[in-house]
Amino acid sequence: MTAVPRLVIAAPSSGSGKTTVATGLMAAFAEAGLAVSPHKVGPDYIDPGYHALACGRPGRNLDAYLCGPELVAPLFAHGSSGCDLAVVEGVMGLFDGASGQGELASTAQVSKLLRAPVVLVVDASSQSRSVAALVHGFASWDPEVRIGGVILNKVGSDRHEELLREALDSSGVPVLGTLRRLRQVRTPSRHLGLVPVAERQAEAVDAVRALAEQVRQGCDLEALLALARSAPSLDVSPWSPGFSPTPPLPERLPPASKMSSIAGRADESARPAIEDTAPQDFGKGRGGEIVVALAAGPAFTFSYAEHAEMLTAAGAEVVPFDPLRDEQLPDGTAGLVIGGGFPEVYAPELSANEPLREAVAKLAQSGAPVAAECAGLLYLARSLDGKPMCGVLDADAHMSERLTLGYREAVALSDSVLAQAGTRVRGHEFHRTVLEPGAGSMPAWGLHQPEKRVEGYVQDGVHASYLHTHWAAVPDTARRFVERCRTS
Repeated sequence: MTAVPRLVIAAPSSGSGKTTVATGLMAAFAEAGLAVSPHKVGPDYIDPGYHALACGRPGRNLDAYLCGPELVAPLFAHGSSGCDLAVVEGVMGLFDGASGQGELASTAQVSKLLRAPVVLVVDASSQSRSVAALVHGFASWDPEVRIGGVILNKVGSDRHEELLREALDSSGVPVLGTLRRLRQVRTPSRHLGLVPVAERQAEAVDAVRALAEQVRQGCDLEALLALARSAPSLDVSPWSPGFSPTPPLPERLPPASKMSSIAGRADESARPAIEDTAPQDFGKGRGGEIVVALAAGPAFTFSYAEHAEMLTAAGAEVVPFDPLRDEQLPDGTAGLVIGGGFPEVYAPELSANEPLREAVAKLAQSGAPVAAECAGLLYLARSLDGKPMCGVLDADAHMSERLTLGYREAVALSDSVLAQAGTRVRGHEFHRTVLEPGAGSMPAWGLHQPEKRVEGYVQDGVHASYLHTHWAAVPDTARRFVERCRTS
């Protein structure tokens, strides 16, 4: 059972100001002395960095596609345990979700799973009386979604605000705040969205403080807190990072044997096996745990907080390091996890750190487990935009004009340090790079949605792929990885 007061910050569409309002509210309430738990709907990695800066706690994702609807409330209860308030930033428009799958993974679905009131952020810059029709439509579209209030963003003047409030007087949805157009706090963006906090720490701190002040001046914090406290208790047990059986996914994918035929590589003997042998003495931390190095810093900012928690629960000591600055892997490293980020932005600096590139290549050649997602995949390649990388994979990467974006359904085609062949997962792709692959590796995944293709690499202890997955949906992943650390 969890009774944490909570709000979902949603909008009619992307670009309305959800991140501005959500981050500002988080920071304003945290500065007032509340313990605030920050959450983000969907697979976004960048916004949670700003949320964490605002709250002093990890930003956590709630993704009903990647993890399944049944895990949304337990993950929320885990992340918000002991907090006074939880603020959940939505994704896209309120009712927008996974393409062609109804409400799945939408902000509306998450609000219903959490039984949380919704605050609708409306860009009012080009409307007056029409705002009432817009709000009425959103408030009445799904009776199970409770629109508890509206925050009007980009309001032009006192007169403009007066017109908007008059129009909304009869809507039954209270106005809980207005933010002026001329006081907008801007954060820099580039090809994949906002620039992450880790790349602009000092400026990001100033921006979050400015957002908090803007929200304090324009919003009724007492009314918003009262709305959050009106959320009923959730009859749910918090998710635990410890191992538990994998819940079955809906039977949508073809059998693994058919997916293997897509790859044209069905030779079981070529797949690396994970053997259950006695733990070895090397690669242990100060307390006797297995050391798993976790890439961090400005170039590798994309990861789910639950992954490190699951590795720790499986018996690992997770030690972050910065590939831009650290010339060696952490002492005793027995396994390596490299998540997503922006290596294309830092390719010259990553390439210049030759001692670390050699250390990563040596670790991979030893057969130690290496899990790399997206940016990690690029870092393991032979080159990135002509700059030498680690050379673990026989592939070269370069930037592209084409954005690859969307949810995916996949099946593991090869036994690896992360999954047994035939394991079905849901994932997400988000990149503007392409790889020109060579030979010598098994494919990691067979993708079924939106088109059939193979993706990624399995090579000895290396699992490298563009596909981002949430390990909470496949809880054996962390245990499998740590066991391989013990036996490799």
